[in-house]
Amino acid sequence: MQDTINITQEKAVLDISHVSMSYANGKVKAVDDLSFTLKSGEIFGFLGANGAGKTTTIKMATGILPVKSGSIKICGRDITHDSLEAKRHFGFVPDSPIIFDKYTGREYIDFLGDIYGVNKTARETITQDLLKRFSLEDAFDKRISAYSHGMKQKIAIIGSLIHSPELWILDEPMMGLDPPSAFALKELMRQYKAEGKTVFFSTHVLDVAEKICDRVAIIGKGKLVLCGDMDEIKRAQGDESLEEIFLSVAGENNNE
Repeated sequence: MQDTINITQEKAVLDISHVSMSYANGKVKAVDDLSFTLKSGEIFGFLGANGAGKTTTIKMATGILPVKSGSIKICGRDITHDSLEAKRHFGFVPDSPIIFDKYTGREYIDFLGDIYGVNKTARETITQDLLKRFSLEDAFDKRISAYSHGMKQKIAIIGSLIHSPELWILDEPMMGLDPPSAFALKELMRQYKAEGKTVFFSTHVLDVAEKICDRVAIIGKGKLVLCGDMDEIKRAQGDESLEEIFLSVAGENNNE
């Protein structure tokens, strides 16, 4: 089943068009003719059971996996044919942060700041604000190898925002965060939206998605089964909760 609620044509920050991905010599279709578009100034939730194709889609959108069928554009730049320019426009937090453990937090952030050409003054302003939000000031000059999983998640979040990207992509960002940090992350998402930028995140925490998302997409077995405005979807589904809607449309999936 596919029930898509159309949006008005606005600036496409992320355009995923007819994307497919198969494994096991084409026997397993992880993503199946997937299409949707994100606009400026919204929080977009990407939902699905384990094995639905969320992480595979995000890995293609960020250039980690190749796009072999269809196309993905970020701020008009094709992730396959203009990957370097496309990558300048987004910040990415993976589901399991992989960071240079031998660096201190400060060295890691400076490394990313250098890559993106962020000047020292802007870098310091952004970093100090985020360190305070996530209570990471005391660990900033310690080696990342000594960080807990949650601390690594926080420094990955800070690093993803050092260049103030137009698109912020997060894969299961709440994992490993304590309640104050999870609250800080949700507030940061709302602030990002208020600045006219775009948040694209996958999550299993449906009550969070219901509270903060403007739009959501639900996929099952690699296919888009529902996409649209959060309030419109709930009205169309009889004012059920997002959890009830998800359970009714997502179906069963294999492990990702």
